[in-house]
Amino acid sequence: MEGQLEMAYVLSYVSVSPLGTMVYHIGCCPAGSVVVTLNTRGEPALDQVNRVTDYRILYLRTSMSSPSSLDDVTALKQLSQSLSSIRQELGRVIVGQQSVIDQLLITLLAGGHALLVGVPGLAKTLLISSLAKVLELQFSRIQFTPDLMPADITGTEVIQEDRSSGVRGFRFIPGPIFANVVLADEINRTPPKTQAALLEAMQERQVTAGGNRHALPQPFFVLATQNPIEQEGTYPLPEAQLDRFMLNILLDYPSQADELEIVLRTTSDQTIEPAATLTGERLLAMAHLVRRIAITPSLATTATQIARRSRPADVQASTLVKRFVRWGAGPRASQFLVLGAKARAAMLGSPVVRLEDLLFVAKPVLRHRLKLNFQAEAEGVSTEQVIDQILVDVNQALANPNTSEKLSQVLRS
Repeated sequence: MEGQLEMAYVLSYVSVSPLGTMVYHIGCCPAGSVVVTLNTRGEPALDQVNRVTDYRILYLRTSMSSPSSLDDVTALKQLSQSLSSIRQELGRVIVGQQSVIDQLLITLLAGGHALLVGVPGLAKTLLISSLAKVLELQFSRIQFTPDLMPADITGTEVIQEDRSSGVRGFRFIPGPIFANVVLADEINRTPPKTQAALLEAMQERQVTAGGNRHALPQPFFVLATQNPIEQEGTYPLPEAQLDRFMLNILLDYPSQADELEIVLRTTSDQTIEPAATLTGERLLAMAHLVRRIAITPSLATTATQIARRSRPADVQASTLVKRFVRWGAGPRASQFLVLGAKARAAMLGSPVVRLEDLLFVAKPVLRHRLKLNFQAEAEGVSTEQVIDQILVDVNQALANPNTSEKLSQVLRS
């Protein structure tokens, strides 16, 4: 490999402890004295080496051509500091909702889209617009209504005449989708034909009009809102579009102390505007850094097991899943579990993913990808209960000594 070796996270070997747990040994090169030992949960382990079972390279990075390029350790520290500044600025406008803010930041760092679900009055729109100001990104709001047409979102072509030559031609006028942060407000109030106009934009980051493709500005995020209570006159999003959203973020009522602070702030004569602390270019660089976060093969396998255990036809699915789930999460859920866990690890300044990172993003990744059957609705079984059971089963499987041998077979295959 050309270029001077600057930083490498290397899984030097996988060992089996006397207790039967697999231990992943990750070294930081070329400083060979820095060694992090992780167990199957992605946590530091003190187990003694018994025998070596596998060798793997997790991540390798060469230095950039520019002498001013920063190594990933420094970049992680700067990322953590930048996110602290973002939280501080948002805290000047938004009271509480720290978990929601963290999930939004995970979505942005992973380059995904998010669906925010909450009753009216929980500052969903204010949160998204304030986030766009803090990131110094172009913001656009689309209020979805039953009479909204696809061209109202993507843009349209109009006939324009050249005054000098008299020649007429088509000119594309971009719609509100051409922004960095697009707020799709009450997305379930418009018909499926208009909802489908977002599919290409969300997946391909482009819009096709008149046979021509128009690239969307980068970075590009769609943050949609839904009201979970009022269902009259709404059009539920199809599963294909729901799957495009990385996270389904639930907003709950504020605590009494937070609600008092909200009342005092919003009824005063003082207006607070968040200051810009980050640019779109730096956010894109952070997204690349997130993808370079290391994850052990065992935790990647755990991510796939979380998704697979939600499918009633899978052999490892629990009785609860087989009884109440009509269909489970697809492979995109496994991808978003790993990406979301990497983003959270980067937010905490960790160069490797840990089990708690996976567990933190599991519910928002899965809750809109599970379809329950009529029996679940009749017996009052919720999606949250099913996900809780899946996570319990995964934790029990990790604690089972037989799991280590199964993971070893997967890694050697």
